[in-house]
Amino acid sequence: MKRFAIATLGCKVNLYESESYVEQLKQLGYQEVDFKEPADIYIINTCAVTNTASQKSRQKINQAKTHNADAFVCVVGCYVQSDAKAQNLDVDLLVGSSNKDQLAQLIDQAYQSNEKVNMVQTYDDLQQFEALQVHQFHEKTRAFLKIQDGCNQFCSYCIIPYARGKERSLALASALEQARGLVAAGHKEIVLTGIHTGRYGHGTNDSLYELLKEMVAIEGLLRIRISSIEMNEVSDEILALIASEDKIAKHLHIPIQSGSDTMLLAMNRPYTIASFKEKVKQIRKLMPDISISSDIIMGFPGESEADVQTTLQTIKDVNFSFLHVFPFSKRDGTKAETLQNHVPKALKKERCAVVSAQSKAQYADYIASFVGKKLTVLFETIKDGYAVGHSSEYIQVRLKGDNSLLNQLVIVTAIHSDGQVLTANIGG
Repeated sequence: MKRFAIATLGCKVNLYESESYVEQLKQLGYQEVDFKEPADIYIINTCAVTNTASQKSRQKINQAKTHNADAFVCVVGCYVQSDAKAQNLDVDLLVGSSNKDQLAQLIDQAYQSNEKVNMVQTYDDLQQFEALQVHQFHEKTRAFLKIQDGCNQFCSYCIIPYARGKERSLALASALEQARGLVAAGHKEIVLTGIHTGRYGHGTNDSLYELLKEMVAIEGLLRIRISSIEMNEVSDEILALIASEDKIAKHLHIPIQSGSDTMLLAMNRPYTIASFKEKVKQIRKLMPDISISSDIIMGFPGESEADVQTTLQTIKDVNFSFLHVFPFSKRDGTKAETLQNHVPKALKKERCAVVSAQSKAQYADYIASFVGKKLTVLFETIKDGYAVGHSSEYIQVRLKGDNSLLNQLVIVTAIHSDGQVLTANIGG
């Protein structure tokens, strides 16, 4: 039996796609092994969102060849699609952002023929949504469901629209069928994911609101989580549905990217700080305890010290529960690459550290506010005699317990916070 190993870099969409590749190959009779082990076939599912991600993708290719110099190497995904240098990689199979639904067959054919194959298509060819199938996420309580691909926004710093192509969506009926299958396999939480998830159904009669409304009715599905959504896509009807349905997680990850209007304009972000704050105010009026997290890019070209201070003040004013903080990464082919006044690397690192410290402080305050309150937690692992899981608000919670709590949705009362994790007791 031929052995394969897969390395996945990047986002939740990549995690979903890799899980599909594993299923496809197992169905053809291949055996999965850890990426660090010798294998006949290595697959690297790449990322290109930053220079570091592209570098890590190349490192994984070298690691595969170190593990087995004679192995068949397949490189797939965003790095392959968006970086012209990837076309010169000395590997056996190159696949970009199309033909992923038949990746296993492509690997099987190329492996048998012993020929190098390049399946990368042009941006204009990335038109159809490829419905990958994942029947079960092994060793995970939470399942991902990819419902959307591509992005039409073209933020000035972002390579992903070029890497993923135009917006396209999984048909609503197919999404519901996959969701029911994941529930039947034992998953009680499904995370809806995409490159631009809030644009699900754009150009069709489907919508994220309709999908959420239909999924709420699925028997056995206890929690639905939206991986990320843009501010302008948090509609009144979606908000009302989240507020009224216990099944929908009380956590919205809404990327802001900067707290300065000057930077937002340069980034080609379609909102102002005032409109963002107004949307958050609307959300919290309906759901005062909801977790609102975000992404921040520090060190964008032209970012002044005044922009940094404005961003810090915005972070405090909005009172995000936590932030993912990234230094600006110059990507070839984006508008931001051509801008003047690039921020030195050391200064970007310093600014990221300041914002990360503020995020850490705000998260500690946010979870401390739940001490003495009840939360609903889906337990995922057992560690050192504690069951560990996440609440609807995506707060990590632990309580003393055993395997009987795994994959169970339990009402608990938080009794202590260490700033990162809540400790709780069952019930009230």
